[in-house]
Amino acid sequence: MTVEADRDAVPAQASKQQSLATAAARNLATTAKSVPQIQETSSRWLLRMLPWVDVQAGTYRVNRRLSHAVGDGRVTFVQTGGRVSVVPAELGELPALRNYDDDAVLGELAGRCEQIDCAPGTVLARAGEPQDRIFLLAHGRVDKVGSGPYGTDAVLGFLADGAYFGDRCLTESDAAWECTFRATTASTVLVLPRSDVDDLAARSQSLSGHLRAVAALPRRRTNRHGEAAIDLAAGHVGEPVVPHTFVDYEPEPREYELSIAQTVLKVHSRVADLYNDPMNQTEQQLRLTLEVLRERQEYELVNNREFGLLSNCDYAQRIQPHDGVPSPDDMDELLSMRRGNKFFLAHPRAIAAFGRECSKRGLLLEPVDVGGHRIPSWRGVPIYPCGKIPVSEARTTSILCMRTGEDDQGVIGLRQSGVPDEIEPSLSVRFMGIDEQAIIRYLVTAYYSAAILVPDALGVLENVEVGRWR
Repeated sequence: MTVEADRDAVPAQASKQQSLATAAARNLATTAKSVPQIQETSSRWLLRMLPWVDVQAGTYRVNRRLSHAVGDGRVTFVQTGGRVSVVPAELGELPALRNYDDDAVLGELAGRCEQIDCAPGTVLARAGEPQDRIFLLAHGRVDKVGSGPYGTDAVLGFLADGAYFGDRCLTESDAAWECTFRATTASTVLVLPRSDVDDLAARSQSLSGHLRAVAALPRRRTNRHGEAAIDLAAGHVGEPVVPHTFVDYEPEPREYELSIAQTVLKVHSRVADLYNDPMNQTEQQLRLTLEVLRERQEYELVNNREFGLLSNCDYAQRIQPHDGVPSPDDMDELLSMRRGNKFFLAHPRAIAAFGRECSKRGLLLEPVDVGGHRIPSWRGVPIYPCGKIPVSEARTTSILCMRTGEDDQGVIGLRQSGVPDEIEPSLSVRFMGIDEQAIIRYLVTAYYSAAILVPDALGVLENVEVGRWR
């Protein structure tokens, strides 16, 4: 018993604390600490690279040369299971029905559209045959096929979701198909026969009058961009009569109003008074708030319906990938659609998908130096990552390519410097007072927008697959 008691006493004596524990020592120590971190912060390349133009009175007007290219919008559909129907008001996207607002007639026209599901290779219309129906492409891809220079078939272009063709038959009785339209994927189209439109026009004075008025509009000469032509003479000799001309402008130019992002930052006065060493609490709260606000600003510049780049890109400047994935051929086509390309903007997953396609061909994305950052490029044009570009559930996204700056008639950012309590251009932090609960309030506001000066300043490669690995 005595021996075992001595054995038990040894561990007890050895476990006795002989120095100050670290947990207690920390009570007297000043810890090293980081500033508050935030995972939401991104590189925000769009905000960095977009040229910013100061506006007055919160509005920027884009004056353009008069253009006669109308009715090139896209049609929206409603899908219920396997059934697809067109939104009646969306028929106003057809040139012949532009500004026609009789909802009852548009609803009847929409009800007469017949759904057809096409297998790949189905020919919807053949070149030279009379146009007797209108096609609305709800889903899929349709190639425009014509004759090549050596008598073989050549793909002249292709149409994707929301496109339409055959609408000339509404105003031209002798219209013929200018090329062959062939489905290259499983497609869903709605067909509206011209006979149904004629039958309805015979009973509706508003529709028949509208179609007659559209058909009677004078057809002014235009250039290849759809702008009113400027008459001039060149290479003449002698004393011919020199053409007279003038440059016409759009009668109702588009105006961009500055958008806004706001929040009210609250800081308790006790925190602001007592807990400011070694970091100022109000400054850190404001810094984190500004980070989130700037992230939202870039998101709006990409996705906002009113001024966002994805929504406001001209439909003629949107192209589809030839094989779904973003290939070098697609990127070359996107580059060729405009002069003076400044940069691409793509989701990181799209950049990775493009890199895989380049690797398959033995090509490299040569990096370029931008402010000390190594950025991948294609044909010398940098490709900036932007996580704000959406990726759909089907793992498709878009790649943007743009020309920037007022002098180059490109894409510009809009802001208004000199707002009250400004801490950065077009960004203000305004003191709102202290309430009865001793909480200090600050109104944090950012004003911004974006403008596309001419349609070809921005192009989009749509429906890019980012999940194909083979």
